[in-house]
Amino acid sequence: MEQNTIKYIPGTTIKYTPSAHDAAFSVIAPILEAAGGLTLSQLSGITGLEGSTIQNWIKRGWVSPGKGKKYSEKQILRILIINMLRGAMTLENIARLMTYINGDVEDTSDDIIEDIELYNCLCRIIFNAGEQEAFTPDEVNAIILTEINSLDKPVRANGEKLHKAMYVCIMAYRSAVLRSEAEAAMQGILAEIKP
Repeated sequence: MEQNTIKYIPGTTIKYTPSAHDAAFSVIAPILEAAGGLTLSQLSGITGLEGSTIQNWIKRGWVSPGKGKKYSEKQILRILIINMLRGAMTLENIARLMTYINGDVEDTSDDIIEDIELYNCLCRIIFNAGEQEAFTPDEVNAIILTEINSLDKPVRANGEKLHKAMYVCIMAYRSAVLRSEAEAAMQGILAEIKP
């Protein structure tokens, strides 16, 4: 069911391939490394976002400001995470959720988990849940717990906090996917009843 609905790597316009399963950001990383960062137009192409939207998120403090005209890995990851959740959550709540997970956007010393690890974990959970057709809260929570327990850097002190936040992220992402599918189906109905 949902397995077939995943067509893009979450938060991007990049088509999903099995090579993205374990480390989704690894699809973007070579471009980032080769170019020494991404320009606003490149980032817009990868995310499908307008440049003004990205700049607004920076202005509001949800994403750290760039150096020069290039966006770094940390900024790109934060933008991808916000983008993957915005179809079901308000931007203010996404910002609060990111603060709950990793504190101040500028200070990495208070992070429970690095943004790259968070993004890759969320993508793996989304992909695994789709493959396993895990749709109930208990099934999703089990996949999240397995993912947290497999992290290289233990987050035991904040594991419960991370688990709660990841659950919100996964359910928000799924809600956005379902909403998008419902809207597409409604467009089909509207096309049929058009005079």
